[in-house]
Amino acid sequence: MYTLFSMGPYGEFEHERLELEALLQSGIFHRAPNLALLLSYVCTRYFERATDQIKEYNIAVEALGRAPEFEPKTDAIVRVEAHRLRKRLKEFYQADGAGHTVHIEIPPGQYAPRFVTLEKPPEEPAARREVPSPEKEAPVVVRPVRSKHALRRWIALAAVLLLTVMTPNVRLSGGRTRMSFPEPMAVAPGTTIRIACGLESGVYIDQFSNVWSKDSYFQGGTAVHDTPRFVRGTRDQNLYSRRREGAFRYDIPLKPGVYELRLHFAETVYGPDNPGGGGESSRVFSIAANGRQLLSWFDVVADSEAGTVDIRVFKDISPAADGQLHLQFSPMSNMPILNGIELTPGMPGRMRPIRMVAQGHGYTDKQGRYWEPDRYASGGQLVARNEAVSGTPDPELYRGERFGNVSYVVPVAEGRYRVTLYFAETWFGPGKAGRGPGIGDRVFDILANGVAVRRDFDIFKEAGGSNRATTLDIPDVAPNHQGKIVISLSPARNYACINAVEVVDESR
Repeated sequence: MYTLFSMGPYGEFEHERLELEALLQSGIFHRAPNLALLLSYVCTRYFERATDQIKEYNIAVEALGRAPEFEPKTDAIVRVEAHRLRKRLKEFYQADGAGHTVHIEIPPGQYAPRFVTLEKPPEEPAARREVPSPEKEAPVVVRPVRSKHALRRWIALAAVLLLTVMTPNVRLSGGRTRMSFPEPMAVAPGTTIRIACGLESGVYIDQFSNVWSKDSYFQGGTAVHDTPRFVRGTRDQNLYSRRREGAFRYDIPLKPGVYELRLHFAETVYGPDNPGGGGESSRVFSIAANGRQLLSWFDVVADSEAGTVDIRVFKDISPAADGQLHLQFSPMSNMPILNGIELTPGMPGRMRPIRMVAQGHGYTDKQGRYWEPDRYASGGQLVARNEAVSGTPDPELYRGERFGNVSYVVPVAEGRYRVTLYFAETWFGPGKAGRGPGIGDRVFDILANGVAVRRDFDIFKEAGGSNRATTLDIPDVAPNHQGKIVISLSPARNYACINAVEVVDESR
């Protein structure tokens, strides 16, 4: 059974979302997880009103897990799977789904879905109707399910099928078919592993639609579920309400290769505002990977403050000779804790670039690079900007903005980084909503790890007018001792604002 935390109501597109949910629950994708992922991806983009992003490359990389180097001309995976999906949908609506009031279609030559609403469900011919008898179980009819959360549950199921190598065992009992799945084997190259520590069953889907599997591959420790309390620095409160605690280890099977490792922590027991009281030194432990020390005398409170998410990143992580990554957590003062593990295919010697747009959804630029939704931010507010921005091949990067007294606390591995900040002034200037002349209306300081890199930065002046793109490069930035690059925008006149952030590892 796959279970999820509550993710909130559907809102708009309710009937369309419920039809997608019913399709994913119908069982027609049990042996075709790629089709479930493809359908879920294109429909989600439709619901986000981002159908312009439903392209062959995006589907391959973002939905089907192909590498960023994917080349549509030589790899027909998307075209093949789309053809299979069209056929599967047609068969479904000719049989079990014939009575649905909404039908989903993927028109030939396109990938964006079309939702067709029927005025009246076609009635089943009288000759085909079946009246259940006491001796015969009533037939199962697939209808749109009214659960508000099943859509994400079945997107999660399809993703889990890709994340793990499973062979279903089918057993017949009492006339019903039951399927069980063995424990996952080594994850295929190119696949990201996410483990929600302390989650004893089901999966968790975070606010970026990433799938976290239940706690597995561990030895020792205890799964702990706290009463949820607010944790700063995350949109995913539930991820940090569960943890593994104690002296424990993880032995995670991996295919050969280089990975990035992210470890997630939040101290919710010790600290001035937490039930355990105390503060620094209340919980200290060490972490090793394949016998190599990653962190010694590690103190989450000292690293990021109590009640605040702390993410530590490590590059050049590879499996040991036995094909497993061995993570050891050893106590020094009270027992270690861990909320989550992420393992992402990496690049030797370098961390993969981090690119973020100040928007609620991601964006793939003209070079095929993916910019994830806004994260790691504190302070300020996100707003949409509809103005057309010139001076850039990617005006969509500037469709959202975070304004206010803003900081980004970006977790990175050891190394040297180039940070690029993206700006466009869309509020002030002649004829604009801000009513000011432009120059001097918005002024702010820009700091990197507490060091001022620009004083009195004026977007209008730098760009040469309103609705024009400009960037600021900050080269050779090293993370602080807590493994973070902290970019701060401190207002001097009116609010600071920013449209996108890019962090690129330039280690040699």
